[in-house]
Amino acid sequence: MGWFHKLSHFLWKDTSIWSWIANILIAFLVIRFLFYPVLGVLLGTSFPVVAVVSESMEHGLHNDVLCGQSFDTFHESFDNYWGICGSWYEQIGITMEQFKQFPFKNGFNKGDVIVLWRANRNNLEVGDILVFQANKNQPIIHRMVAVTEKDGNLFYQTKGDHNARSIESGLDETHISEDRVYGQALFRIPYLGWVKILVVELLKPFGIVIER
Repeated sequence: MGWFHKLSHFLWKDTSIWSWIANILIAFLVIRFLFYPVLGVLLGTSFPVVAVVSESMEHGLHNDVLCGQSFDTFHESFDNYWGICGSWYEQIGITMEQFKQFPFKNGFNKGDVIVLWRANRNNLEVGDILVFQANKNQPIIHRMVAVTEKDGNLFYQTKGDHNARSIESGLDETHISEDRVYGQALFRIPYLGWVKILVVELLKPFGIVIER
């Protein structure tokens, strides 16, 4: 039996732990260096797929808090969310009826995977979900709530639906230049991102950081 047959037998028929590990590594390499770049070209962004690793876009309680307010119980619905968080949006000119027309009007959850496509001044509108580079290793995915122009340059302001307000320090999401934007959300795949989250948590004790 030639080397090719030995290799195919090892990968597809062998039931050892080494065959299992080899298949995982091959799948990772194919996704990372073939599927991911090709998808990026098709969707026009270097970040075609991101995993949501925080609760900042959720519309329910996290640690008994929503939009900076504490609650013992909370029934998750759009109307209840707006009753608690809506005043902030209304102060900057976004009404409840406008928010209802936004993409992902009910937010999304930690562990979801979001597929992105290109983002530029010609296809972005207030309410879209942006992925942008902040002062952190991981890019941030929040909702665009305002656009300003200065000297012909556009700057975006975002806010996590779960957060009380736009964050000025750390994330610097009140004045996002166009070159910091990776893409906008196209659709979500629930729960799939937990695979990445669990792997990252397992590798943390060894000092290994995965940025994408």
